[in-house]
Amino acid sequence: MFQVQEQSQRPLTTAHLAQTMSLLLLSNMELRDTVMAELSSNPALELVEETVCPNCQRRLNNAGPCPACSIQHQEQDPIVFLSPRDSFRPSRSQNLEEQPPDHEPAAPEDLTTHVLQQLASDLHPDDRRLAIYILSSLDEDGFLQDPPAIIARSTRSSFFQVDRVLKLISQVDPPGLATTGPKQALLAQLDLLPDDGSILRLARQIIEGYFTELGRREIEKIAEGLEISPSKIRQAAAFIHDNLNPYPGRAFWGSGRGPQGSNPNVYHSPDILITHNPSDAKGPLVVEIFSAVSGWLRVNPMFSKARARTNGDQIEEWSKYIERASLFVKCLQQRNNTMRRLLQTLVIKQRDFIMNGDRYLKPMTRAKIADEIGVHESTISRAVAHKSIALPDGRIIPLARFFDRSLAVRDRIKEIVKNEKQPLTDDQIADILKNEGVNIARRTVAKYRSIENILPARLRHRNGARNGEQV
Repeated sequence: MFQVQEQSQRPLTTAHLAQTMSLLLLSNMELRDTVMAELSSNPALELVEETVCPNCQRRLNNAGPCPACSIQHQEQDPIVFLSPRDSFRPSRSQNLEEQPPDHEPAAPEDLTTHVLQQLASDLHPDDRRLAIYILSSLDEDGFLQDPPAIIARSTRSSFFQVDRVLKLISQVDPPGLATTGPKQALLAQLDLLPDDGSILRLARQIIEGYFTELGRREIEKIAEGLEISPSKIRQAAAFIHDNLNPYPGRAFWGSGRGPQGSNPNVYHSPDILITHNPSDAKGPLVVEIFSAVSGWLRVNPMFSKARARTNGDQIEEWSKYIERASLFVKCLQQRNNTMRRLLQTLVIKQRDFIMNGDRYLKPMTRAKIADEIGVHESTISRAVAHKSIALPDGRIIPLARFFDRSLAVRDRIKEIVKNEKQPLTDDQIADILKNEGVNIARRTVAKYRSIENILPARLRHRNGARNGEQV
């Protein structure tokens, strides 16, 4: 009896998890489209247009925090609440429509769009949803967070289908995406290079058999293991360094196409709004998580009563509608609850960053936040994906920036370059940072400088001489 009950519950549990994860990936605008599509196709789902708390359905007098759901545990904890309104309505001074066209911020092409455009001709129509799911689930380095078997189960796809889409994604720009780590990313990139003889084969041997030693620059040990001269190993290591990138996701954002350019205000309508407490500017921050639609969703009670009076084949059909509506409402509530818990934790930990700017961002990982709120790391990645947040100073930034571990260092590098009297080399910048307690290599400085679109020292010198000032 217990086994039969467990088997009957398992499909529902799997469907609940899969739909919750799918909804969690969506931005507010995308979620609104999904809700409206579900409303139009399911007569058992109803939108009640009342000002109520999206969490507990308590009626509210205005669009402010629900008094029952926004209780603070400590005095300085933020007030985080699910808003009954569906979008951010800026004040007149903030209205983007009143700005001149040349001041209109342009939304950047994101990584998912960039890859899908390349795959348009090769991707089978049945694989498009799967490709979007995979790309939206990648971490900041471009790697998979779930093994292919989990992806297949979550998306109800075959393992063969998942493997086919992963291979297609790994072969486009930036190459090596959707692999399981730096080693696999490098091997995927090697597969795309023309075979120019022994150097390519030697590079593959080193990556496959001596990847850890390569990272430690243990040239002699690799040479001894492969019974090859150290000079050839150095040549192969230089080839790997110059032609391959172990972090394909970072390669994309560092290309100038990502949201880390000179204008951070790349979103028009944020999914989350952080403001000062109107009654106390030095008090707790107020965090408003916008709803997908104004009002609240429920299973239509009239539809449920009508089902009880019907008979025949309609009972089974109407029961399916009610079950689907109930599942959709529960999954949406689970999504909202996850977002609320995530924002509560983020704002407590990153208050200095929110109030004072990039320099004050504390290094933080998705895995650590996942442990604190009791969910899987991939759940945090989905919750962060495609979301934007408006800060008290008016900036609208990607929510993923809260997890950008290099942001504070990059901001300091920008300040060093801005204040330099003579162009400083990457080694000199690394030494300055080291004296300040930040130990990073010259290559890391070069990478961060590239992400911030800062020219090398020799080119800054030329431009400065040409323009009569430092760049």
